[in-house]
Amino acid sequence: MDTVPVEAVPAGAVRAGPLTDALFDGGFEAAHRPWTEVLRREVFRYRDGLSLSERAEAAYERLREVNGAVGSVPEFVGSTTRLVALHEWLGMVDGSLTTLATIHYNLFLGSLLRLDPGKAVDPAPFIRLDDYGAVLITELGYGNNAADLETTATYRQETDDFVLHTPTAGAQKFMPNTGPAGGRKSGLVAARLIVRGQNCGVHLFFVPLRDARGPLPGIRIRPLSEIPGSSVDHALTSFDRVVLARSALLAGEHTELTAEGAFRSAVGSRRRRFLRSIQRVTTGKLCLSGAAVGGARSALAIAVRYAHHRHTFAPVGRTGVPVFAYRCHQTRLLGAVARAYAATFLLRAAVRECGRRDDGEFAEARNGTGEPGGGTGAADAAEVDVLVAAAKGWTTWQARDIVLECRERCGAQGLLSVNRIVDLITPIESTITAEGDNLVIWTKAAADMLTGRGYRPPAETGTPAESAVPAASAVPAGAAGAADRAGPAAAPTGSRRLLEVLIRHELRCLRRARERLGRPSTGPLDRWNHAVNPGLELVDAYAARRAAEAFLAAVDQVGDTATRTVLDQLFQLFALQRLAPHAGLLLADGHLSAEDVRELGPAADRISAWLAPHALTLVDAFAIPDEVLQAPIATEGFAAAYDDPAGPWREEDAG
Repeated sequence: MDTVPVEAVPAGAVRAGPLTDALFDGGFEAAHRPWTEVLRREVFRYRDGLSLSERAEAAYERLREVNGAVGSVPEFVGSTTRLVALHEWLGMVDGSLTTLATIHYNLFLGSLLRLDPGKAVDPAPFIRLDDYGAVLITELGYGNNAADLETTATYRQETDDFVLHTPTAGAQKFMPNTGPAGGRKSGLVAARLIVRGQNCGVHLFFVPLRDARGPLPGIRIRPLSEIPGSSVDHALTSFDRVVLARSALLAGEHTELTAEGAFRSAVGSRRRRFLRSIQRVTTGKLCLSGAAVGGARSALAIAVRYAHHRHTFAPVGRTGVPVFAYRCHQTRLLGAVARAYAATFLLRAAVRECGRRDDGEFAEARNGTGEPGGGTGAADAAEVDVLVAAAKGWTTWQARDIVLECRERCGAQGLLSVNRIVDLITPIESTITAEGDNLVIWTKAAADMLTGRGYRPPAETGTPAESAVPAASAVPAGAAGAADRAGPAAAPTGSRRLLEVLIRHELRCLRRARERLGRPSTGPLDRWNHAVNPGLELVDAYAARRAAEAFLAAVDQVGDTATRTVLDQLFQLFALQRLAPHAGLLLADGHLSAEDVRELGPAADRISAWLAPHALTLVDAFAIPDEVLQAPIATEGFAAAYDDPAGPWREEDAG
């Protein structure tokens, strides 16, 4: 591949501002900076030594502080962009607070305001946070198969009400935040609607759960065991023939229970009625992705800064160097920075697409009954579902890997809660499981993609024989230490070639999965088991390709040449490290040459060395104030946090 050398860019020539604009899609000032100011407040400061119950109460106290800064709560709940922005910042401060916020704003209020347009249930107490909202869907025996859950809400025509009941141990509602922390709570409870002996599908019901004295009559709430790293008051909740008014049924505009006690719905199947009821789960996937990506960015800001402050042994003749001076530290942290940028750009793309659907651009995707119709709009809406599912799994898994890398790079300091990184692990693990377990939602996405629903394979361009890997010959002539510190191929040549190989990898995954799906089988399960793992590889390849496209689109939007060059090199590092695990198959299929495969590691090293002077700028672009980051090791004088006023050195200083 013909390459154009990239000269070194002086560190001072690249500013964080243009990178921040790229990362936040030009919306930092409007949607993000306000939260950086709110989270500076004293109530959000890290406090060591709190008990579990004290930490739980602190999370609810912080939620009240957030609520006061939201402005119009209904408008806020209706904006996917603003909801995701909030979660990006909460995700780096308090994982328990993040959980409470996503439940109350997105799942509870989002569902209540959508499914109860006539306001039979007064939303005011929840808007003011006089009452907290919980959502009770998952049961002990029913998680991702919640459409089959057992809790029943039986309509009684003679009294015009419902009886909510938990019929078996497996029907207990599992892990809602219905414990005593915070005070009064009400919930949206998913239950089978039984009318005239017929199962009409799972719907949501508004149920007051507890007041200041405890659970209300007929409601049993038992705390679950502690989750390390989380202080949410998770519990098992069950119902013993709790009577609910007719207005408790939240059926939306397309389903009704007539005055004569007849059930009518324009939505055809029970499963689709359930999916309509829990539609806010899609927005929740993006919120959780935002929380995970925000947490990953904060961990990187801490680890990269610490790597520049922490000195270690040096080669003979030197007194010591920052640990970041070592290439092994650079490639790991800069590779993680590259993935964090890619995950952020993928999140932005998914939020934009979801916003287009929410704003009615895909209106033809509905046939007037709330059911998907035909035509281009339906295909576009289905693509959004696949993209959101793929992005949620990819971003949260990437975030976990990034945070674990950062924890390790900080050594023993990374194990201390005061330095914040270790406390990000459990909340990110929660994002991997909540709003649909990643493996399950990817399995559903794989099935959709393999059957042509919501997926258009990318177009194949370019010539496979052309080298995609930046070669050592691309090093600027005469540069000092050229083999280590000079750059890879410049945009657009190297980056576009790398994107082409990512596309070819995705198409190879598609062909392999389809071939496996077509193998002889003994039945539907056996047939799907042939294809499921290759299908998951397809979803992974699709998510990475969409992230790469979003990354390059952001590069193209940067006006400053030096900043654009640095961002492009970061993209190339991402792409090279992404391709490395698949090098053998790409070689076998002719998409990489033998020399390309040999060069993958050295090329990543060269880019890391070239990017190393810009590492602090790359994480400064995350725009996280020190008061929000709250990590002593992220500051140059971090040792002062451990000073002992009675230490013997104090006596020596005094003398």
